[in-house]
Amino acid sequence: MRAVVMRGTGGPDVLAVEEVADPPAPRAGELAIDVVAAGVNRPDLLQRQGHYPPPAGAPLTLGLECSGRVAAVGEGVDRFAVGDEVCALLAGGGYAERVVVPAGQVLPRPDGVSLTEAAALPETVCTVWSNVFMLAGLRPDETLLVHGGASGIGTTAIQLAKALGARVLATVGSAEKAELCRELGATAVANYHTEDFVEFVRRETDGHGANVILDIMGAAYLPRNLEALATEGRLVVVGLQGGRKGELDLGLLQAKRAAILATRLRPRPVAEKAAIVASVVEHVWPLIKDGHVRPVVDRILPLDQVAEAHRVMEASEHIGKIVLAVRPG
Repeated sequence: MRAVVMRGTGGPDVLAVEEVADPPAPRAGELAIDVVAAGVNRPDLLQRQGHYPPPAGAPLTLGLECSGRVAAVGEGVDRFAVGDEVCALLAGGGYAERVVVPAGQVLPRPDGVSLTEAAALPETVCTVWSNVFMLAGLRPDETLLVHGGASGIGTTAIQLAKALGARVLATVGSAEKAELCRELGATAVANYHTEDFVEFVRRETDGHGANVILDIMGAAYLPRNLEALATEGRLVVVGLQGGRKGELDLGLLQAKRAAILATRLRPRPVAEKAAIVASVVEHVWPLIKDGHVRPVVDRILPLDQVAEAHRVMEASEHIGKIVLAVRPG
């Protein structure tokens, strides 16, 4: 099969498409997918740079989500059959023509979304749903602050929170991205180049703060995120673009009776991922079917242009998701 290989670690130019061996046949509880498209995510960039090795037993090939058609099923798999159109949450292997994945991490293609577009959903939706709703428990009467509102994570979080009755604030880096966030349902948007988001949140919440903050920056935003939190607020850290180590005012954390929650989706046990996927199918897929939530796809590039896809993401030139077309849909 054709797959993206890494010729060492470093910049996008270490990526190349080559012929490699097919994955082994699916074992009990697994299925094989003929991949039509694969989503591109920031952890892929980190792995390419040598900072985020795959978990034990995961494919070395990049790619944390894909869409395609079921090619084979292992013993005990009865929810899917050969030929079904699906998308999947992966521990790796999406940048290839075929991947084998535990059946619990596979989702049916949602109605109203093309098979290629479906590749933009699993990693992003499962990350947002498991953190903002399953873990932080965002309620309909609360305010969510989304950092990087025009990213794949951000566009998903805005739509889900809006659809479920919460008020959404967002930070972005350009006027174009701000306009998109408003179109998706954000009540107010701040440009982080020109406005302090702590003051922005205070102004927009009459001084109460955000009940939940979804953060992709990590250390760089840690002290100010705590300032922007409401009493009994929850800070959810899902990315470390601004560093791993920061200083924390525990006294302020106590005074606000607040919580800091930090997770990674990729290394979680298969059973935990399956539970998240099942919850997404139950709660999020109907919102996609009804048109309340949609994948925001910036561009679709052929697999041979994988290096360009990584360059665009590194430069933050995109809005929403970047998708690699692996084979005709």
